[in-house]
Amino acid sequence: MIDLSAPVRCIAAVLTFAVVAPAAAAMPAPPPDTMQQRVAACIACHAIRERSDAYFPRIAGKPAGYLLHQLRNFRDGRRNYPMMTYMVSQLSDDYLREIAEFFAAQHPSYPPAAPGSGALAGTVALERGRQLVLHGDAARKIPACVGCHGAALGGVAPAIPGLLGLPSDYINAQFGAWRSGARRAAAPDCMATIAGRLGGDDIAAVSSWLSRQIPDARVGPAAAATLAWPLPLDCGGVAAPRAAP
Repeated sequence: MIDLSAPVRCIAAVLTFAVVAPAAAAMPAPPPDTMQQRVAACIACHAIRERSDAYFPRIAGKPAGYLLHQLRNFRDGRRNYPMMTYMVSQLSDDYLREIAEFFAAQHPSYPPAAPGSGALAGTVALERGRQLVLHGDAARKIPACVGCHGAALGGVAPAIPGLLGLPSDYINAQFGAWRSGARRAAAPDCMATIAGRLGGDDIAAVSSWLSRQIPDARVGPAAAATLAWPLPLDCGGVAAPRAAP
């Protein structure tokens, strides 16, 4: 009796190879292993060339130390946003530092401001916001924002962020998170202290004034030595610069 199984197996193998070979040849090459590719999920929300919106703030150009602190805060439960916690919960400090340094190195220009968006309305609330940002309120022990975030509000390296280019809704939400304890920082938590001293009207005034200022992409985080030390309040996430030897 003739065994036909061997020829059948051979034909099957040839047909299988004929189907698989073109499919394998058509498979795309793996993406390059670069930081740009690794942070693609981040850029899906924090688009580098967009200004920002109420949910996903612009993080390009923020000081690396500040970004690293925030990534750790999301990972370790001091800040609460499920999507961020999920994305960074298994990442090491070294990897988070690489991500922070990548975004800190990006300095795209802001898109042109809409006509009139930078003009102040001249209301009492906006003037109150300007006063708090630039001068604070000594009677209530509220320091000026410029005392920590820099005279141009562009942030101060290595760990203090800029405040411009953020929508008022986002700023309001962050003050609310500090006041409720949903957002925390390393003790002493200076922003939680400030938020507790501000009333709701104060916060609305500050966020309205800040959101109306036109950012200048040329103003990045300045050298830490440009700030007057000590800071108006002790901040656990900000270390004083070391004296030059």
